[in-house]
Amino acid sequence: MKISFIGAGSIGFTQTLVRDLLKVPEFQDITFSFHDISEKNLELVSRLIQKDIDQNKLPAKIEQSTDRKKSLDGAKYIINCTRIGGLEAFEHDINIPLQYGVDQCVGDTICAGGILYGQRNIPQTLKFCDDIKSYSHTDALFLNYSNPMAMNTWAAISEAKVNTVGLCHGVQGGAKLISKALGSENDTDLEYMCSGINHMTWYIDLKFKGEKVSKDVLVEALENHPEISKQEKVRIDILKRFGLFSTESNGHLSEYLPWYRKRVEEIPNWIDLSNWIHGETGGYLRVTSEKRNWFVEDFSKFLNESGIDISTHKRSTEHGSYIIEAIETNRPYRGHFNVVNNGTIKNLPDDCVIESTGMVDKDGIKMIKGIELPMACASLCRTSIDVQRMAVKAAIDGDINLLKLAVLQDPLVSAVCSPDEVWAMVDEMLVAQSKWLPQYQNEMDQALERIKKSTVKKKNFKGAARMKTRSPEELKNDKESSLLVEAQAFEFDK
Repeated sequence: MKISFIGAGSIGFTQTLVRDLLKVPEFQDITFSFHDISEKNLELVSRLIQKDIDQNKLPAKIEQSTDRKKSLDGAKYIINCTRIGGLEAFEHDINIPLQYGVDQCVGDTICAGGILYGQRNIPQTLKFCDDIKSYSHTDALFLNYSNPMAMNTWAAISEAKVNTVGLCHGVQGGAKLISKALGSENDTDLEYMCSGINHMTWYIDLKFKGEKVSKDVLVEALENHPEISKQEKVRIDILKRFGLFSTESNGHLSEYLPWYRKRVEEIPNWIDLSNWIHGETGGYLRVTSEKRNWFVEDFSKFLNESGIDISTHKRSTEHGSYIIEAIETNRPYRGHFNVVNNGTIKNLPDDCVIESTGMVDKDGIKMIKGIELPMACASLCRTSIDVQRMAVKAAIDGDINLLKLAVLQDPLVSAVCSPDEVWAMVDEMLVAQSKWLPQYQNEMDQALERIKKSTVKKKNFKGAARMKTRSPEELKNDKESSLLVEAQAFEFDK
């Protein structure tokens, strides 16, 4: 069996998923085909993983290629972990909106940064899908880990008609946090169902050691915990007001809502700087930049530390390996997946992409149908769904006006910016990112002229909670530093 990774040069993420797959006895002779546009990153990551394979004397094979079609040829599973535009474009996603007062923590899923990220990713996702249909296995499954999750998945399924599932670890991360608040480090003590949209999914049913967990019990546990009470103020406030706990981190959730990041003087009241994911301005950009620089500069260190004993590897909670295992071995798996709604959540649109509870076996993914969210929670989801719908359509058609309307109606942007500011901000972001936006090329000259003539006053704003990007040397000397950015974000066992 062949599994292809698009964007395989991702630090830590590719290695984690491969180790998870090699942990399955039936998968130790897999062919892993790694594709990336960066030959250097591809080579570095391939060497790390080859050392794991060699150390365990496994028959698994690695192919690496900058030719996507070659990598996809015959692949049964395709895992997408790309970031179109890389860190250069990511900086524009964060820094340009700041000049218009929009303060983002992550900026890769919703808000101004996430919407523009989608404009870069969706055309490429559709190209991936075309190649999957042309070169991959007849029954190929596209596992999308790339953000903006809902937009990419929506385009792949509805526009490209490729069998796709979107995967995220926010649900698992939130469950670990709830268990910790309730006084347990044992994952099996907590039973849960979640439903909503990616990064705004709700714990609709919670049981701890067999007993149902009420809203009041959960609020008390979270507020009485010395760390969580400081780190998750937005999530706790939403729980109190809306009745359900959100899966997403404090910093990310605050971007989905119009209330917590709109006034500079109030932002510090709702965030915590002990870890980037709790609300730091541009926090994800900072740590991702730090880790990429560190990895490149000190690669030999990470190569020396690779080559683990797979038998002792603790399989991560990432869904990818479990889905593939369930389909190939018929060992059932229950998880939370991003798919087109089609009646899964009754009070959300059928055509949107939702994240909800499902089961997987040899027959594929089957979602639990007929869920109804509380009215207020559904309303929050629908607001973002409407933005996503417009953003996907704009990305496919190259419709600049629809793009601006999508950004205008984003909850946080609309709480901060006037229409004129939004129009100016989007023009500036398009011009800055023009090399990754082929669908808007005929708009660039006009956008540039509007920028030159604009009377919109920009702000000299660095963010309410911006922190300095550390050098590789500083990271080496920090005992808490880790290359595994994503794992670190949801690690509550320290």
